[in-house]
Amino acid sequence: MNRPVVGVDASRSTADQPTGTENYAREILRHLLRLPEAADIEWRLYCRAGTDSLPPELTNRPNVVPALLPNRRMWTHRSLGPEVRRRRPDVLFVPAHVLPFAWTHRNMPALVMTIHDLGYRHFPKAHPWRQRAYLNLTTRWAAARAACLICDSEATRQDLIWFHRADPGRLHTVHLGWTPPSNPDPACDPGTVPGKFGLRRPFALFVSTLQPRKNAERLIHAYGRLHAREDPGWDLVLAGRVGWLAEPILAAARSSPATQAIHILGYVDEEDVAVLRRQARFFCYPSLHEGFGLPVLEAQSQGVPVLTSNRSSLPEVAGDAALLVDPEDVDEIAQAMLRLSRDEELRAELVAKGHENVKRFSWEKAARETLAVLKRAMNKTL
Repeated sequence: MNRPVVGVDASRSTADQPTGTENYAREILRHLLRLPEAADIEWRLYCRAGTDSLPPELTNRPNVVPALLPNRRMWTHRSLGPEVRRRRPDVLFVPAHVLPFAWTHRNMPALVMTIHDLGYRHFPKAHPWRQRAYLNLTTRWAAARAACLICDSEATRQDLIWFHRADPGRLHTVHLGWTPPSNPDPACDPGTVPGKFGLRRPFALFVSTLQPRKNAERLIHAYGRLHAREDPGWDLVLAGRVGWLAEPILAAARSSPATQAIHILGYVDEEDVAVLRRQARFFCYPSLHEGFGLPVLEAQSQGVPVLTSNRSSLPEVAGDAALLVDPEDVDEIAQAMLRLSRDEELRAELVAKGHENVKRFSWEKAARETLAVLKRAMNKTL
């Protein structure tokens, strides 16, 4: 008996500087393949020829078949789509929001895709119009065509029902996991990493791509208001690559009364981010909209008090282990920052609750739930 075939768009799992979506694609694939139940499935991993390089831990398995496809513009539609029509798997799993277009029901495998968020519907001005139009089109297509859609959170699931009238029976909430940070080298001076970035004082930390939806501009304004009244004694550090529509964020940092105490580091590798988180006074993540909010769990797992938004998936993920704020209220953000920097009892309470909260999430759990969805879709075609 031939074993079933699951094709996976693995192109997002090989990024050199991974952001949230790329981290998800890498971790979910890694943990799927580790499951004992996955050994009975042939996994066909589609990547771009010449640019993508799958790690040996994924490919050194007898049931994994890498498939390198021509690296064309619109790769998903012009390379992945034709390949899947030509050599049809039983299921195609796309972990990154975009299914190939222009398929008929007759030659389609069962389609399973992860929808991470619908932030572009809530905050359209935070996205370039071309990106907004493309995301709306691809999400509408997926809602109509996919056998099953995986949602990072119940908040995203409800958005799909509201905005796209998606069938609730095809929507499956699978919370992400988190990756324990590597242990620091005991021989390494704990001040080495902050020193590398010119950080001489205690600091609050923000980690994310600099784009409007992440709300770094209001965070900078909130810190500036604190600093205008009195130097709080700690700096504000923003780590993350510069994304789309970032100029107002950079301008806010340049013009802030606290400009000398605001550090924009750009992209920082995961090992250095882990050290910065561990040494941060507290972690700030006042995002306007999230599909999940993995940085919240990463901070909680390292024993760092967290400030985050009372919107979208963030209360669902943070639980009672974070200080929640209205992300559009600069004064509320400022007061929460001040409180977290001074209230030691609150800080200790959030750290303890954070350690308990992260136990609800793991990549192994996410992989098992994802495999169950893939098998459900598979049973519709076998």
